[in-house]
Amino acid sequence: MSQNPSAGTSELRNAEPDNQEPKNQELENREPENREPENREPRTPNSERRTQSPPLLASALRIFDLSLGQMLWSRRSVFLALLLGGPVVIALVLRIVSTMYAAGFHINGAQAVGSSIFGMMIWLLYIRFIVPVLGVFYGTALIADEVDDKTITYLFTRPIPRSAVLLGKYLAYLASTILLVLPSVMLLYFLVVPIGGSSIGEAFPSLLADFGMLIVGLASYGAVFALVGTRLKRPLVVGLVYAFGWEPAVLMFPGYLKRLTVAYYLQALVTHEMPQDSAVSMVLQLFHEVPTVFTSLVCLGAIIAVTLWSAGRAVEQREYVLEQ
Repeated sequence: MSQNPSAGTSELRNAEPDNQEPKNQELENREPENREPENREPRTPNSERRTQSPPLLASALRIFDLSLGQMLWSRRSVFLALLLGGPVVIALVLRIVSTMYAAGFHINGAQAVGSSIFGMMIWLLYIRFIVPVLGVFYGTALIADEVDDKTITYLFTRPIPRSAVLLGKYLAYLASTILLVLPSVMLLYFLVVPIGGSSIGEAFPSLLADFGMLIVGLASYGAVFALVGTRLKRPLVVGLVYAFGWEPAVLMFPGYLKRLTVAYYLQALVTHEMPQDSAVSMVLQLFHEVPTVFTSLVCLGAIIAVTLWSAGRAVEQREYVLEQ
């Protein structure tokens, strides 16, 4: 009896899947050998991309390097450089007049020497006018300029602390104003001091003291007006009212309000002796109540530290909305 081979083949094909299904299930249920379990932490945005911000000082130095050139070549610096040329022009005129008239300059019948004239110009032109003007125009614009130019978001989205932006721009302000003021004072010194027979070498220590006084004044006014610029609207108007309205008025009256001004502590650092019965000496007599040099330096240092810290906190907490 003959058998059909095709029928047997079909039976084998139908039987193969029944034998393979249990094997496939056993392979799926079998755990892989010698494989350690993976310990995976849950993925979060912070764990996927962790960026550690650099230290405050290093970040501030980056902002300083970026801002220094912009401040030195800005239109504001050109205008203030012309302003600083005013005392030099006055000194040049005084020098020319002194060479033309051998009698020299006289104040109340007494001949005025060049060191006294230099001290009057430092007090009236620099301490009471130029230094506050530089502090107002630069200090109030440290953050306001970035907001007006709509570049504040670029700085604040960098992985650096917000307060580092303010600190770096403040250091750039200090460096740029020193580079503007000190050459003007040097020219003033060499033009005025020789008038009346004064020696340039003998008056040189007072020049170094004036340099230090001007740097402390720029640092103090810049820190105060940096706080004004981060806290108040229209900071330029408020700064001008404070520097040329509040301070002169408060200093003329007795009381404790004068201790809330920068000029009260800054005037104690003036080392020049003014001619008696001169206009400047009468002005200084109104401010006869001055602290000691040590007290002034300590208080000015405290003013710089407190106002910069408060301005940094304001920048950290404030939300800046850019107008379209």
